[in-house]
Amino acid sequence: MKMQLIQKQRVAEMVETLHQVAALPEAEAQCLPGWFYTDPEFFDLEVRTFLSKEWHCLGRADEIPQPGDYFTAQLFDEPLLVVRGDDEQIRVLSNLCRHRGMPIAEGSGSTRKFVCSYHAWSYARDGELLNAPRMRDKGVTKGSCALPEFRCEEWNGFIYANLDDDAEPLAPRLEQLEVLLENYETDKMRHVATFEEDWHTNWKCLVENFMEAYHLSVVHPETLHHYTPTGLSRKALSDDTFTAYCANYPSSAEARGMGAPGLTEDERRRSTLFNVFPAQVASQAATLLVSLSIKPLAVDCIRVRWTLSTYENELTQDELEERIALWHEVNREDREKLEKMQLALSSRHAPSGHLAPSDYEGTIWDFYRYLSRQYPV
Repeated sequence: MKMQLIQKQRVAEMVETLHQVAALPEAEAQCLPGWFYTDPEFFDLEVRTFLSKEWHCLGRADEIPQPGDYFTAQLFDEPLLVVRGDDEQIRVLSNLCRHRGMPIAEGSGSTRKFVCSYHAWSYARDGELLNAPRMRDKGVTKGSCALPEFRCEEWNGFIYANLDDDAEPLAPRLEQLEVLLENYETDKMRHVATFEEDWHTNWKCLVENFMEAYHLSVVHPETLHHYTPTGLSRKALSDDTFTAYCANYPSSAEARGMGAPGLTEDERRRSTLFNVFPAQVASQAATLLVSLSIKPLAVDCIRVRWTLSTYENELTQDELEERIALWHEVNREDREKLEKMQLALSSRHAPSGHLAPSDYEGTIWDFYRYLSRQYPV
């Protein structure tokens, strides 16, 4: 009991510290102390308070272009089945058989119906029960045993899900981000690849790392510095739902493609990086869109599902493979740094230093203020 009280008091103190950091003037903005990224009790509070009630990006709509196409995912304790139905609508269903809880699908694919591998209960592509062998006298009906459905929205070609039945719609809250991305025609980008891997870091560390330009020239001297050097980055739009910055290309950098016809020259010569709070980060360029969906598994572990999409057929197959290889290397470089840092953040001396100027780490400041808003004062 005494230990529980101590833990509860510690978490309350952390929330108060978060409020204090978020309330500082922007010119005095500072990092959160290390224990915000290593304390299991605080991670549990994040999951209960807002992570399990927020919209999370699961992937791209054209990953499942035809009726019966599906892929599986996991959000906290919920196994999910993302499927396009016969009516062309994308649904996010519970990936658990209504009989004994066996997952009914794994990985991705296409199917006429879903059949549980345990007792052969079968379900239609909209989750309706089709058959439950030898259960006719047990009162099992289509209405009582359909797969539960979770909230789902499509926005700009992305699929989002929310475990909270009472959550506010997402799309109306992204109007400013829609303006920022409008000319790129993000919704028309064509999916070309998906990768999934586990990183041993806190979920916030990857959000912050992806969304700040301060590290670009240091951590990525060979992969990114020559076309997105730190010094040319500029803070972009933000509001309560997202933050963004522009990684501008130097005049010496090679062109990265034409992309959509409505793009300005400035838009063609930059990558626009954005974070839809809490856990989707993405880079939108003229011909390539890379999105990372971050699924927190534990205080020090995340599952990263990242997709690559391209504009029409402008890039050749060789060019696409080069871009994919580049992003594998960029992610490897970031992962190496974040996993080392995660081990060190448990130190009693883990810092809470000043954030860099707004163009380089102002997005982290936006992220902190989002986190603070999740805990009523």
